[in-house]
Amino acid sequence: MASSGEIRVGTAGWSYKDWEGIFYPPGMSRRKHHPLALIARCFDVVEINTSFYGHIRPEIAKLWARIVTDTNPGFLFTAKLHRSFTHSPLSAMEPTSAVSIRPNDEDERLAREGLESLAATGKLGALLLQFPVSFKNTSLNREYLETLLRQFIEYPRVVEVRHSTWNNPETIVYFTERNVSFCNIDQPLLGRSLEPTAHVTSSVGYVRLHGRNYDQWFEAENCADRYNYLYKSNELDHWKQRIQNIAEKAKITFVVANNHFEAKAGVNALELKHGLTGCRVLAPEPLLRHYPELKAIADPLVEGVQGSSLPLLA
Repeated sequence: MASSGEIRVGTAGWSYKDWEGIFYPPGMSRRKHHPLALIARCFDVVEINTSFYGHIRPEIAKLWARIVTDTNPGFLFTAKLHRSFTHSPLSAMEPTSAVSIRPNDEDERLAREGLESLAATGKLGALLLQFPVSFKNTSLNREYLETLLRQFIEYPRVVEVRHSTWNNPETIVYFTERNVSFCNIDQPLLGRSLEPTAHVTSSVGYVRLHGRNYDQWFEAENCADRYNYLYKSNELDHWKQRIQNIAEKAKITFVVANNHFEAKAGVNALELKHGLTGCRVLAPEPLLRHYPELKAIADPLVEGVQGSSLPLLA
């Protein structure tokens, strides 16, 4: 059965030092071209990762929107809500819960300034509220989530929860009644981690692929190491089917690869885009050299040539 809604595939973030020379040409940081222009030629969405660590500055949001519009007019962003709203300040040392999350008025002011600026450009596709696995389905946490959802009600909201206690019919009804999207994730299944799902609870479908680096998920010396995972073809095929099922019910579906170590997210996002369209995709030449297996499905981008990426999936 053909998908009834759009599917947009992209990566979580674009500003990683280890992407230079792999996804971006060597010396990209010294060139006149912004990395986003290259991202927008390969994909039709990117998830803003930096907004989790620092609030988006309004002038930067406008710059980002202008860059992608010049390259790919249909391009969209999704954005992570700042961690002050979803994580304990000491999340590495204590569980995150309604008791330990402590956003203040300044956090809300700064978050709104950036989000409003981006939304005004017409480029904000969704707002992601990302909670850690320690945020369990308890009455206090549900009350906090209810407040947070109302706080940012003007945006298409997507909630990512990682603990299996949220995967039940009551949660699906709760999200559906509030027109909030349930984020379907792929992550290492450790303890009570949420298993892969295909829930659709609003007009927006959302999928995030974190990789399956079981050994280093909690023990990595460098936090980037946990995302050192390249999905195999059969693993992507399973998600391709889920994504198609989600897209049959959603108006628009965002698929975001977060296994960003050495641009592996770019590889898997391009493979998914090819698998969902059946069409060849465009890839940066450094990526094709670093991951030569991509040459079977991807053609090289010609540096300096403007233009959109492949048509939206439908």
